[in-house]
Amino acid sequence: MPDPVDALIIDLLEWIGPHSRPYAEVLDAWRTSCPRLPVWEEANARGLILHEHREGSPARISVSPAGRAVLDSRRAAGTFLRNELGA
Repeated sequence: MPDPVDALIIDLLEWIGPHSRPYAEVLDAWRTSCPRLPVWEEANARGLILHEHREGSPARISVSPAGRAVLDSRRAAGTFLRNELGA
């Protein structure tokens, strides 16, 4: 059975989209205290998102090259495979 966290990580990457989003916005939408759905934490641990910090500006989040590769391979195959996420 597929891990529901993997599908939610794909949702997170797609939600972030091709442009960065403010860190606070991403955390408000995706951080959870549920130990069974650690979407934000897993995406970070797997290197699928980037944190951008520029002096004088709020932190921003974007999809990393590894995250883009996961999305691209998923779109090309038309399916979602657990091993795409490095789990």
